[in-house]
Amino acid sequence: MGRKRSAEIQRHTNETKIDLKFSIDGEGRADIHTGVPFMDHMLDLFAKHGQFDVTLTCDGDVEVDDHHTTEDIGICLGLALREALGDKKGIKRYGSFFVPMDDTLAQVVVDLSNRPHFEMRGGDFPSQKAGTFDTELVHEFLWKLALEARINLHVIIHYGYNTHHMIEAVFKAMARALDEATMVDPRVKGVPSTKGML
Repeated sequence: MGRKRSAEIQRHTNETKIDLKFSIDGEGRADIHTGVPFMDHMLDLFAKHGQFDVTLTCDGDVEVDDHHTTEDIGICLGLALREALGDKKGIKRYGSFFVPMDDTLAQVVVDLSNRPHFEMRGGDFPSQKAGTFDTELVHEFLWKLALEARINLHVIIHYGYNTHHMIEAVFKAMARALDEATMVDPRVKGVPSTKGML
């Protein structure tokens, strides 16, 4: 395959200190310690279902709330994905996946387009909390990931009534869609765009 598709990101601010290692071509291994248990759970299954290797530590101001930690992890994961993709030669570029989880059906569609855009439909969660986690932060995380990765990210929750299931299905579907989009297709010569670049 050539170049190892991985990245290391460090982002240390007055609000968070994040160290991230990310590999696209992994085995689904995760070593994640964010200080936000719900995010640990979501990122652990994101790694597993995307076959990504993720090592992440974050020391954030969670005594205030989980906002800065969640937002900044989204930023770092987006930066890592963008860096790991490199010139994007040979990739499929597009990915789409449905994930059912009990009462919930979620769909995520991605385009690794170098044009950041985020849309979310059906994200009116029945509960404002998943454990101690503010569910409004799901939107914040996904938007910052799409922005920094410079991808189109479309999330649709078709239905569901359990907030935890709804969010978990989104993270699983996103992982699977990104796994598909980042795959190298031997039929693709160069970059999959008529513009000649992504």
